[in-house]
Amino acid sequence: MALQQIDHADDHMQECIDNCLEAAQVCEWCADACADEDGMARCIRLCRDVADIASLHARFMARNSGYHEELGEICADLCEECAEECEQHDDDHCQACAEILPKCAESCREMASA
Repeated sequence: MALQQIDHADDHMQECIDNCLEAAQVCEWCADACADEDGMARCIRLCRDVADIASLHARFMARNSGYHEELGEICADLCEECAEECEQHDDDHCQACAEILPKCAESCREMASA
């Protein structure tokens, strides 16, 4: 973690923030790499959606928004769908997504049920 612990974030929330930021980063990489390949429109679209929602969810948690639980559910659903799509492709960037996104989905579900 680059910054000091956020005052209102317990260990689970901080882990979720970190997981969301990692998911956003890997999805941006994957979407960019898939742009050079044919037939990857769905993968690109899902990766871009995850990158946006995961970074937004991290920001909502960081500012202790009252809506971060609801956003966590959406983020978890998108991470799971994107991971399933990326699992179907052999590229390193897709496999990285397939590995990282389930961890993000799990921590987002924990935040959503808190």
